[in-house]
Amino acid sequence: MKVNGRTVTPPDRAVRLLDYLRDSLELTGAKEGCGMGECGACTVLVDDEPVCSCLILVGQIADAEVVTVEGLTGEEHLHPVQQAFVDHHASQCGFCTPGFIVSTAGLLRRNPHPDPSEVRRALEGNLCRCTGYQSILKAVAALVE
Repeated sequence: MKVNGRTVTPPDRAVRLLDYLRDSLELTGAKEGCGMGECGACTVLVDDEPVCSCLILVGQIADAEVVTVEGLTGEEHLHPVQQAFVDHHASQCGFCTPGFIVSTAGLLRRNPHPDPSEVRRALEGNLCRCTGYQSILKAVAALVE
């Protein structure tokens, strides 16, 4: 499979994608919040679709393209979604932020001009314990205006 454009071969097909990313590839943006696919902190893109990496074994996605929050960032500039989150102060502690950013990037790849209900639907799998979500929604709204 490819991770952030780099071809990798996991030594164990039965390891969770989240563990492989964090422990083997040292890509620590995706976080383990709940371990049950309920919080979205571990969200990554698999073939451009947001998925909870705590629920997938690497053997299930052997030929896939995986993009983590680290893979969104360019050489010199933040990804537009990352920049919007900075500009709109859309994070507090930051634990959930990579999942929100990846989910938003996935949404905008599928639909560059989602309406507010589509944005809410796309982000409903991501939980934040620190904010009221308003800054997050403002950051996403700024990207689709």
